[in-house]
Amino acid sequence: MTREVASIALTADAFAPFGDVIEASDDAERIAINYGYTTRFNDLAGIDVASDGGRPIVSLFRAKPLTPPLLKIFERHPLGSQAFMPLNGRPYLVAVAPAGDFDPARLTVFRAAPHQGVNYAKGTWHHFLLALEAESDFLVIDREGPGENLNEIEVAPADQVLVRL
Repeated sequence: MTREVASIALTADAFAPFGDVIEASDDAERIAINYGYTTRFNDLAGIDVASDGGRPIVSLFRAKPLTPPLLKIFERHPLGSQAFMPLNGRPYLVAVAPAGDFDPARLTVFRAAPHQGVNYAKGTWHHFLLALEAESDFLVIDREGPGENLNEIEVAPADQVLVRL
């Protein structure tokens, strides 16, 4: 039997066990640059990709909405963090579980606002991109290099989750 989980608003404090929220918040360090015409919101995510000779790469991912949002496959990256920033001004879902052995009972689903990105900490379990409303593009910073940096798990039917928006 599929269970239902309600999504909650994405905040830096609530997401802290899983990584960083990337946004121009009041808590961010602000630096005036370009002769005062630009504000730099500085060092918003701990990009961690150097393990075992890894290097950072920047990519674009295009995600189609999963309708209905039924969560049944999770992944983690044991050798590096993975950051996502939405580009189309649309909200999306972020489904995560703590690092370690995957435990579907410890799953949390966040609703990310169109201006919020996330940086999954190394080893954090997460669902693949969950676009809402329409196909959406994301700027992604993650790791390329030697070593096994992807573990996937298919959730048993009894532990699959239908997300209530």
